[in-house]
Amino acid sequence: MSMLTGFREKSFLDKISVLNEVATVKDPAELEALIELFQNPLGDTSVDYMVVTALNGVLSVDEQKTVDLLGKEDGKLRTLCIRVCGEFQFKDAVPVLLGMAEGSSDPDFLFEVLTSLSKIGGPEALDLFRSNINNEDDLIVVMSIEMLAELKDEESIPALKAFVERNNEDANYEVCDLTTWKAVEALAAIGSDAGLDFIVANLHHRNPTVRRVVTDSLTSLGGMAVPFLTKVISPDSDKDDMILAANVLGFIGEKDGLDVLMDAIEKQYSTDSSVKYAIYEAIGRIGTLKAVVSLFDGLEDEDELITVAVMTGLDGLANPGVTKKMVELIGAGGSKAGKILRAIVTAKAVNVFQGLYSEGKIGRFLMNAVVASKDSEVHEAFRVKLAEIGGEEAEADIARLPEAVEVGGKKALAVDDSKSMLALYRSILTAAGYEPTVAENGQEAYTHIELNEEFDVIITDMNMPVMDGMEFVSKLRQTDGYADIPVIMVTTESEYSQQELARKTGVNDFITKPFTADQLKSKIAEYVS
Repeated sequence: MSMLTGFREKSFLDKISVLNEVATVKDPAELEALIELFQNPLGDTSVDYMVVTALNGVLSVDEQKTVDLLGKEDGKLRTLCIRVCGEFQFKDAVPVLLGMAEGSSDPDFLFEVLTSLSKIGGPEALDLFRSNINNEDDLIVVMSIEMLAELKDEESIPALKAFVERNNEDANYEVCDLTTWKAVEALAAIGSDAGLDFIVANLHHRNPTVRRVVTDSLTSLGGMAVPFLTKVISPDSDKDDMILAANVLGFIGEKDGLDVLMDAIEKQYSTDSSVKYAIYEAIGRIGTLKAVVSLFDGLEDEDELITVAVMTGLDGLANPGVTKKMVELIGAGGSKAGKILRAIVTAKAVNVFQGLYSEGKIGRFLMNAVVASKDSEVHEAFRVKLAEIGGEEAEADIARLPEAVEVGGKKALAVDDSKSMLALYRSILTAAGYEPTVAENGQEAYTHIELNEEFDVIITDMNMPVMDGMEFVSKLRQTDGYADIPVIMVTTESEYSQQELARKTGVNDFITKPFTADQLKSKIAEYVS
């Protein structure tokens, strides 16, 4: 006898108990009774939900019956069976589902079928996904793009490229639509030479979100992306492309990329400070002993930001050889020695500090520079290192470090994906009397906003992973209480074309790399009295 005999007359608890047992046993003999209950529900939400659960369970063990039911005219039952076929990857359903999709003009129904086919997988539905890549319904387009990526369909590359190109046109570049986002990710997933060359060519796409997706996609490819990125590190390349390519090579961290970056320094592919900074920072991120020679070359540069980037890289490579060279450079005295000492403190290069600490006058000069800093975070970093070094002299120097530093009562938020840049911001802001808060991307910065932290000024980079500067500012301006906080965006000279778009998101003003500490202080002073 069926467990569902006399079901409608049973009490609520008995109904739930019976349906739980049917869902557990999954006896195909209960299918017809379940279908009747599904097509003629009792009107009790809890019971009717359990009927669906039990029906799903029974259908899951009977592939042929589920496929047969796809032909039923009952739309509700047919939709349930479509979903079951996808959830349990019923291969026999593929031909039927393909036929249903080809004869449908209903976007909701088509989406159900495509979703099921995407879960079942396999190349049989490839033509269907190709034919829907330009469907009028964006959800169907996105589903199709995702499946073409999964199936690594090289024939779809021209259509995928078209999405990115359209989003770069005058009428479309201000907003990155979801289809463009997915098209970039699909081109990366397919991984063909044509697709990857195209992605790299769009490193500096006009839309900042597309740039971020391009950067993230290339970074996720790892070593596979290196040969394509290295083509951009050349004397003939666009400045912005070189900067972004160097950034990605640094994030990837492959030694093949290091060779190209070191070559760019040795052969002076660019004299632009922003390009050199990006390359030195990338070399430091990759962080192999082979990089030390190039990093020391960077200490010859007059740009203080480059010195901080180099010191950040050298700190991860500190060894007796590095210490010996640093002693030589600092011992020569002059403005270069002062610049290096300041960079060690700004970058919180505690490992370099440890090597130099016992070097007589050099160690004393360096300790004086640490004490002179107005950044309590710098003091704490070196306090920990001094405790690790130990000894009477270290204890005496710990006592020289103030427990707290008085600031001017103003607060600033600085957002940048570069650690050396953030270190420089902390140094400049504390010297200007601000209590600094730093974040490595827009999303991290926005967590401070969600905590209702108050700031007198915000400084943000334009191009960052996870959440770029424009997306962060746009989100900031839509948050209660943050409409009037001055926002200064840091750009490169060639990003002037993006400034109008940035102003629309809520940016108040811009400062162009490279800049000096005094220039940044002056810019802030225009907005904060």
